[in-house]
Amino acid sequence: MDKRRKLYEGDHLTNFRELVTRYKVVFGEKLAFQYKLTPDSKDYIKKTYLQFAHDIESLGSYLLHLGLQKKRIAIIAPNRYEWCVSYLAITTSDIIVVPLDKALPENEIVSSIIRSQVDAVIFSKEYLSTFSHLQEEKSSNLQYYICMDTIDNPSMNLLDYSTILAEGEELLQKNSQYQDIVLDKDAMSIMLFTSGTTSLSKIVCLSQANICADIVSLSQMAKVYKEDVLLSFLPLHHTFESTCTFLYGTSCGITIAFCDGIRHVAQNLKEYDITGFVCVPLMLEIMHKQIVKTIEKQGKTKLVKFMTHVSHFLLKLGIDVRRKIFKQILDSLAPHLRLLIAGGAPMSKEAIQGFLDLGINLLQGYGLTETSPVLAGENDQYKKLGSVGFPLPGIDIEIDSPNEEGIGEIKAKAPTVMLGYYENPEANAKVLKDGWFYTGDLGYFDKDGFLFITGRKKDVIVLKNGKNIYPEELEMLINKLPYVSECMVFGKPSPRDNDLRLCAKIVYNIEVMKELYPDTPDTEYHNLVWLDIRNKINKSMPAYKYIREIYITRTPLIKTTTQKIKRNVELKNMGY
Repeated sequence: MDKRRKLYEGDHLTNFRELVTRYKVVFGEKLAFQYKLTPDSKDYIKKTYLQFAHDIESLGSYLLHLGLQKKRIAIIAPNRYEWCVSYLAITTSDIIVVPLDKALPENEIVSSIIRSQVDAVIFSKEYLSTFSHLQEEKSSNLQYYICMDTIDNPSMNLLDYSTILAEGEELLQKNSQYQDIVLDKDAMSIMLFTSGTTSLSKIVCLSQANICADIVSLSQMAKVYKEDVLLSFLPLHHTFESTCTFLYGTSCGITIAFCDGIRHVAQNLKEYDITGFVCVPLMLEIMHKQIVKTIEKQGKTKLVKFMTHVSHFLLKLGIDVRRKIFKQILDSLAPHLRLLIAGGAPMSKEAIQGFLDLGINLLQGYGLTETSPVLAGENDQYKKLGSVGFPLPGIDIEIDSPNEEGIGEIKAKAPTVMLGYYENPEANAKVLKDGWFYTGDLGYFDKDGFLFITGRKKDVIVLKNGKNIYPEELEMLINKLPYVSECMVFGKPSPRDNDLRLCAKIVYNIEVMKELYPDTPDTEYHNLVWLDIRNKINKSMPAYKYIREIYITRTPLIKTTTQKIKRNVELKNMGY
């Protein structure tokens, strides 16, 4: 194995009961969670690892008392302490957990409940109406409805979370069934709906061994300390946040603070003394643009550039003064922020370098729900702008049928690869072949062994002359324009020559537009954007990659909860 792929000895972990034991024995009274009940609250609720483990075992005891061993339980709620307790209480009790997307509309929640054949659901008050309707209709397998919040609703047969937690504690003291559970680490333990862009998402089946193997690999790549405080920002139902922040983070003894919402991120970063968080590139791109904009407004652009050159020179001599030089910027952002982990989409080199220049360790990673999720990542020592790093220790990645540029479909062989899609042999046959998982993503390795992602196989635009266009490449360039919030490049059939015409749908920021062009009416914005596309984008590309048509809007593109653009839905709405 390439020595760059393993920097640290790493952990030993095979199942989640071992994780809960670690909470009690290793971390004990260390702070595990801190959060507020409302964004405006001045009171902070704090939970130690000992409390966390005790709540997990108490809830698990009661779930087993209900006769749910080997059954299935769904969880749906915003990120909160009870979600984490429920997840581990379920999985350490030999029960299968089905985390559901908190942003799903009612009809899709019902569909997910029915498709996954769950026997119980643990939910927050936001979904009371949905489950009230479901209980009335009796169209599912649901026997137990457990609400995380105390609700007075005599018309509905509800189990109160705090009540059953207390009853579970009594069962635990009497030597409950929970203590005798022996887990099969290789059995299906987690059922995850893909965040995909199709109306009928697939259900990924993962074992505890799958996720624990990923945790072990991550622990060998990047150092997370028990003194770290991570902000839980992405939805916990998604495996990126669940594995990296929640499970890997707590395996290292960190403290998790729950974000109060997108509008409160800046406030949360400071009030919780956040040292790191896991996020999607879109958020970091926005943060970087705001930093650059603030520097420009203060008239310090030249000074910052000069000091950046100085710090780069000193770094070559082994002297790191970045955080001292840029202390004022860091203090305005988050004084203790040291680690950012990004994945899910390409990120501009300028934004990446911008955070590194400030002394913030930005690590890019790559993975899928089907791989628990991380397959590759940068580590604390080895990085290359634009790449997603190396395959993690214990993971093999190859490029299938590469073209003349070395680009082909990424395939992986690893202990983190899913057991398969639930009741979907056809889909399994397409992606699981001869021990390899075919990701559907396109990429290549450079001469130094760094992996680069060029896009999704299904999104590649193939022209009549055989040339391949990777939308992400053009989107990254367009997103650099100061007023662009996001964009989507696509191929539109041209009746003139039967070929595809490259188009871009661009979402602009009205405030930035008004600031840049104060005397220009918004009816002229299209012409201004088109001028930039022609002069700043097209002129830097070969002719076959020219954007030929643009659509501008202030309406955000339709995305999944992990901020992936739903290209199919967008195109359908545009009439293509």
